[in-house]
Amino acid sequence: MSDWWAEGLLFENCSCTAVCPGHIHFSQKCTHEVCQGFWAIRFDDGRFDDLALGGICAVIIYETPPVMIEGGWKQRIVISDHATAEQFRAVEEILTGVRGGPWRILAGFVADPLPTRAAPIVIDEPPKGKSVTIKGMLRGAVEAIRGRNRAEPVNFVNIFNQIHDSTQVIAMGSTRCADGDFAFSIEQTHALWSRFRWTGE
Repeated sequence: MSDWWAEGLLFENCSCTAVCPGHIHFSQKCTHEVCQGFWAIRFDDGRFDDLALGGICAVIIYETPPVMIEGGWKQRIVISDHATAEQFRAVEEILTGVRGGPWRILAGFVADPLPTRAAPIVIDEPPKGKSVTIKGMLRGAVEAIRGRNRAEPVNFVNIFNQIHDSTQVIAMGSTRCADGDFAFSIEQTHALWSRFRWTGE
């Protein structure tokens, strides 16, 4: 189970008003009767058995009931189309929890896992924000909220989350998604980002 590790960038945007109650804990009721959003992942480094993971991106598009801990999630994983077949399988196993790690916890809430797709994923880091584009499927952008010290982001510090680092930048985001199974448009809603380091332990 521990024969892999990965680190990189993780950011998200969902339909909740800031801050998403489900981000604080899955037992909290989200803002709307359906929560829709994405997690965008950029693997900057990592090994899965003997495979290098650096340079691979992935996006998880999801739809959940208002109380996320009740399960019933629908989701699709999209992985960079430049990944080799072996890298594709490795990232899919990480993000479905097959090989342990934090995504094993989240996988337990997924009732409708749609087939994983390969597509060109572009992740950018404009000033004070992040963005992700999957051509013909999804475009999302998040921007840090303004703090008292405008030169520094507003952070969560020492907050527990299964997949994010304990320090997270609080943001607002907007996303358009249309892939045939998901269709939503959200404006200026919950978003944040952090670094991550995951292992199979």
